[in-house]
Amino acid sequence: MMREMVTRYGREGLGFLWVIGEPLLFCLGVIAMWSVLKPPYEHGVRVGAFVMTGYMCLLLLRHFIQHSLGAIQANVGLLHHRQVRIIHVYAARAMVEFMGTTAAFLAVFIILFAMGQVSLPKMPLLLYWGWLSLAWLSFGLAILLSALAVRFEVVERVTQLFTYMLIPLSGAFFTVSIVPPAYREAFLLVPMPNAVEMVRAGFFGEFFEAYYHPFYPALCGTILLFAGLLVLATALKYVDVE
Repeated sequence: MMREMVTRYGREGLGFLWVIGEPLLFCLGVIAMWSVLKPPYEHGVRVGAFVMTGYMCLLLLRHFIQHSLGAIQANVGLLHHRQVRIIHVYAARAMVEFMGTTAAFLAVFIILFAMGQVSLPKMPLLLYWGWLSLAWLSFGLAILLSALAVRFEVVERVTQLFTYMLIPLSGAFFTVSIVPPAYREAFLLVPMPNAVEMVRAGFFGEFFEAYYHPFYPALCGTILLFAGLLVLATALKYVDVE
């Protein structure tokens, strides 16, 4: 994991701090933009808190996917070591992204808390579970897409488009409560909104109208991870280990 951070961010300048600084700056920028363009409250909560809980979830998913693509090619030299397995490379990248985005989430929360824009989480255990289940879902999806990209070159090219398609499907910038009841359960078949709703419900408490299935994101993440490992096992022969 330390090698991954040094390779990606270098030893000079911000270095390791950029793991936190990159998602932090993205989130603060979006909060500033929404604060100018939107009314003070969005869906019954302050706009800063609403953006924080949604955009950080979206960043976590997108960073998991983006930094998993090409992970094998970038670390192919490590595969000469018997102790190193492919899953270790992916796990190291996932841990870097998880810790960096979590630290950035905490930093944004501290800033908004100091400004009086947010209060302490009302249901912290639900918040933690939502965040962890989202990370597990992101890891499973990242493994599957990365394995497919090793096997089929076109997958890597369309993944960027796929991550943009996740923006309206993620529930990051709206709540499930505004989805018409006739379509709500169908929308919740997409696993990510369930995790985002849990994060928001954990922050804002019972007065926030949330809809989610608590174990669905983790279940989907497990299925995606299993499928990704199966694809990866068949795709390794396409990796040129020199």
